[in-house]
Amino acid sequence: MAGTGAHTLARAEQFIWLTARVLEQRRFAHAFLDGDPDAVETALTAYLNKDGGYGHALEPDLRGPVSQPLHTAHALSVLDSIDRCDGQRVERICRYLTEVSTKVGALPALLPTQRGYPAAPFIPIVDDPPAELLATGPVVGLLHGNQVWHAWLFRATDFCWSAVEALEQSHPYEVEAAVAFLDGAPDRVRAEVAADRLGRLVREQRLAVLAPSRRAEFPVATGYAPGEHHFPHDYARTPGSLARRWFTDEELERSLDHLAAEQQDDGGWPVTWRQWAPGTALEGRPLVTLRALETLRSYGRPLG
Repeated sequence: MAGTGAHTLARAEQFIWLTARVLEQRRFAHAFLDGDPDAVETALTAYLNKDGGYGHALEPDLRGPVSQPLHTAHALSVLDSIDRCDGQRVERICRYLTEVSTKVGALPALLPTQRGYPAAPFIPIVDDPPAELLATGPVVGLLHGNQVWHAWLFRATDFCWSAVEALEQSHPYEVEAAVAFLDGAPDRVRAEVAADRLGRLVREQRLAVLAPSRRAEFPVATGYAPGEHHFPHDYARTPGSLARRWFTDEELERSLDHLAAEQQDDGGWPVTWRQWAPGTALEGRPLVTLRALETLRSYGRPLG
């Protein structure tokens, strides 16, 4: 590991130009080099399908051309990063979300149309997939956070509230989805109450590594890769997140120190989830690198 210090951003930039897809190159340029948001949207459009959803391995662990909710959630996060979650582009996405939602009005993680195309073995393909907070929470939270109003949101929001408030046993990615929903939910009082309860669950179930130097002492969730731990910064990606209240200043500082130190010699950050194909790991690292840089910057850490 290369550690932190001066030239963090410069080394990351070299890594992005060397390894990233055009979309991540454009996103990096927009976020850190005053690049044009039009270029980001143009690159994202390459993943758009006629049905209004996104495919073509936008989310690297799902290969093939077909639209999927997880790809579309990824696309929304890109649009959010360039302040373009509005107008016809979001209307089109919401129509797609309406079409693919389950009977309860929320999103499954993976539609059976994925069958026949490569996909990560840890994302099962079933004929009648249930609605999941993992897929629905980030989308609903992001749309609310951008003041989007669409008929699809009514039932989807109700689903998220029920799912979050019923959580008793969870795992890190589901908690991240819950936080994404709560950070954007319009009922702020209810969101704060739900977040407080969720934070207690995270600490009781030891879902966050609070001492990175002793991370081997913290359990890894069932089905996760060896060493696929989650840290305070994974939940509280910005100081304004409700999850920030779950951790002391010292715990968060240790977490950010660990994140900064994870930059590798080539300038990128490592993928910690299960790597099942060479291409997915190669495409995943620039995404992780962008997230790391954005998190560090949001907390005022120097990037060099």
